[in-house]
Amino acid sequence: MKKLSILGSTGSIGTNSLDVVRRNRDRFDVVALAAGRNLNLLKEQIAEFDPEVVSVIDDEHARRLREMAGPIRADILSGTEGYCQCASVTGADMVLSALVGAAGLLPTIAAIEAGKDIALANKETLVTAGSLVMERVRAKGVRLLPVDSEHSAVFQCLEGQQHGAVRRIVLTASGGPFLHHSREQMAAVTPAEALKHPNWTMGRKITIDSASMMNKGLEVIEARWLFDVDYDRIDVVIHPRSIVHSMVEFRDGSILAQLGVPDMRIPIAYALTWPERIPQPGSLLDLTRAGVIEFLDPDRERFPSLELAYAAGRTGGTAPAVLNGANEVAVEAFLNGRIRFTDMAATIKEVLSSHTKEDIRTVEDVLRADRWAREEAQTIIERQGA
Repeated sequence: MKKLSILGSTGSIGTNSLDVVRRNRDRFDVVALAAGRNLNLLKEQIAEFDPEVVSVIDDEHARRLREMAGPIRADILSGTEGYCQCASVTGADMVLSALVGAAGLLPTIAAIEAGKDIALANKETLVTAGSLVMERVRAKGVRLLPVDSEHSAVFQCLEGQQHGAVRRIVLTASGGPFLHHSREQMAAVTPAEALKHPNWTMGRKITIDSASMMNKGLEVIEARWLFDVDYDRIDVVIHPRSIVHSMVEFRDGSILAQLGVPDMRIPIAYALTWPERIPQPGSLLDLTRAGVIEFLDPDRERFPSLELAYAAGRTGGTAPAVLNGANEVAVEAFLNGRIRFTDMAATIKEVLSSHTKEDIRTVEDVLRADRWAREEAQTIIERQGA
């Protein structure tokens, strides 16, 4: 039986992961849960899965959870230290890293240092500190298995293949709810409209990133580190149906693709059980009803966040961490009604233009760049609202 620590248990990936566990009780045991502020759902998860340790965002939420949960066996911790303890808990064989944003970096590194295999759903870990993280993965001899549907698809297509045979990786993107909007139309969209993804049910932050195509840009940077390929060999195509999850083209002209219904439980289960595959009830694709499968070039003028991510990735060093930090601030500002949808990319571009790239040698280098980017983005947003 595989023992799991689930970081981000109350989010979209976390709840889907626990559903996989729920359907396969003979395979999994949950020993740790880490969440943010959703105490009601976390209380239910504690009652159902009986973990040994739990962590929440801060001391106040930990105090409230102790009052709500009553007598339980789990130690209730808080903050980054608590998340890191959940990630490195002695009993866990694998850590599913699904905290939102850069907050997932330190706990994921703690899990690697503790020798845990990683099911990675927190793309920001590799976006902000890819070189450091992959170096530690190799040094510790742990497995890092992708959970994002696109990277899981690439991972599956690459199994049994020689690295030198790969010509390029092709990541698919749905195009989000504004695929056919003009820039003028996108400037007027509301947070409620941007949160209506046509195919996937996801958390608020990643849904906004999908609408702006920043999510795909972050996935490009993640793919560079996961699969050890240059940016010139990572392409993005729009695939509105979200049936083809990504592809790999080989030097002989062959293209392998992974298809399936848009259900995150499929890549989650594969990461948790690799190299096995377990049944996923209700997750079968009926090819006779799949409809037309089409691919389009992304419009990088209407979706400038994609090009910003490519540029930051190619610049390297601290630039991707700055990109990510500025984006997290911009997304929050948009959701709070402080800036327009199109202002997010403009803010990120201005932050990057003010940034002087530095090499990354330590985690503190990453955290310092992240802090600077957030402060710079806040300053720009406040100036816009003046």
